[in-house]
Amino acid sequence: MNTTPPQQRRSPSATLTGHTDPVYSVAFSPDGTTLATGSHDNTVRLWGVAGRHSIATLTGHTDMVFSVAFSPDGTTLATGSRDDTVRLWDVAGRHSIATLTGHTSAVTSVAFSPDGETLATGSRDNSVRLWDVAGRKTIATLTGHTSIIESVAFSPDGTTLATSSADKSAKLWEVAGREIIATLTGHTGDVWSVAFSPDGETLATSSAGGTVRLWDVAGRETVAALTGHTDMVFSVAFSPDGTTLANGSFNGTVRLWDVAGRHAIATLTDHTDWVTSVAFSPDGETLATSSSDNSVKLWPTR
Repeated sequence: MNTTPPQQRRSPSATLTGHTDPVYSVAFSPDGTTLATGSHDNTVRLWGVAGRHSIATLTGHTDMVFSVAFSPDGTTLATGSRDDTVRLWDVAGRHSIATLTGHTSAVTSVAFSPDGETLATGSRDNSVRLWDVAGRKTIATLTGHTSIIESVAFSPDGTTLATSSADKSAKLWEVAGREIIATLTGHTGDVWSVAFSPDGETLATSSAGGTVRLWDVAGRETVAALTGHTDMVFSVAFSPDGTTLANGSFNGTVRLWDVAGRHAIATLTDHTDWVTSVAFSPDGETLATSSSDNSVKLWPTR
């Protein structure tokens, strides 16, 4: 007998439009009042979450913007672009405060450390860089992947960095020692995204093979493979309480999973093209999704 609970049906609470090309990344500010998005149209937009409207368009990148991330205090936004640069923006002033150069190809992913002092960036030049945010300079270049870096994420305590690559692997790095401590293999295609659970004990990875894997960080082994998507899975994110995992797929759907039960609890189906990024609001009540259909959608999580 099938004991898996039936999936819930949900509709978006808002659709945010304004970008003129695919939207590749979405991130909530730490206080949950603002949403940032990066797009193929070379711009970054800031949105008021309560009012569901664009409050600023940040220009300066000369090519598409692949990734956006707020600093832990919410004052700074980092963006990575196909113009090979990273930009830091003053969120309140809505202007660029620094351009970080050094990567020799597109910057695909950006992530702040929990203390906000370090920025990690991944690139199509196969490297990861760690930057001193205050000094605006590279403090380390991490090499070991043999293909494009797709995603970077710090552990909640900031001691470990996870990276994923088109070389079909994910790696764990000791941040202080700048060295690889584990290489996680098992996916059959590019590993598109990595995300730590809030307690840091589990890592989620998604792949071009259509699966999501959950890894025990301490044991460096897969504890679950979540299947059901029929195409590539581009993005994963844990809810703030760690009970739910969201992922977005090339087939235009988003799935929500019960982490403990390892089963899907909802499939969200309002996007008309591939879903590029997913992010939970800090209170866990809203999920934001971006898509190559040029839109961002906000969904209730309950």
